[in-house]
Amino acid sequence: MTPFSRRAVVAAAVACLVTGCGGGADSDGPVATETPGNRSPAAAGSSVSRPSPLARSVPVGLEIPAIGVDTPVVRLGLAPDRTVEVPPITADDPAGWYRYSPTPGRPGPSVILGHVTVGAHGDGVFRHLARLRRDDGITVRLENGTAARFAVTSVRTVAKADFPTEDVYGDTARPELRLITCGGPLEDGEYRDNVIVFAALRATAP
Repeated sequence: MTPFSRRAVVAAAVACLVTGCGGGADSDGPVATETPGNRSPAAAGSSVSRPSPLARSVPVGLEIPAIGVDTPVVRLGLAPDRTVEVPPITADDPAGWYRYSPTPGRPGPSVILGHVTVGAHGDGVFRHLARLRRDDGITVRLENGTAARFAVTSVRTVAKADFPTEDVYGDTARPELRLITCGGPLEDGEYRDNVIVFAALRATAP
């Protein structure tokens, strides 16, 4: 799926967004639970259609109306220690697409990261990610002028020590999306958990 080992990628996800995630206000997300009524991505219901995959085009923007997100998307690679880069800690706090995952709308899991808090700047772009529910819409604007529209299939908050590697990074036949941030309670100035949103492509738009 990528030219890098999945082990290296997952190591970064387990330690997801530690810089800028600690020291903020208490998390308002659920702790170590899956959103009631949600099922795993593989068991997603018929409410999510399966349109044809899109042409490859990198994401440039992300909209999640249910939680008030409308943000640019920057490209992320690997840090010198071969963990996934995180978005910069800035007042405008963009989300970041991991460029060794598929582009949104291509088969497989496209991965976008965002901070839950950004230090002195306050709340991060994914502060309320855990509030998403099944069938909430997510639109990813692409560089070629089109948009990939996804529907949430499940929302999970899991301990970083139990990060679901295969569920997040494992190959999928259809185009899917993963949004990842920190969550749960603060322990020694760091968030204990990861919040992971799973979504599947449902429509495309010019």
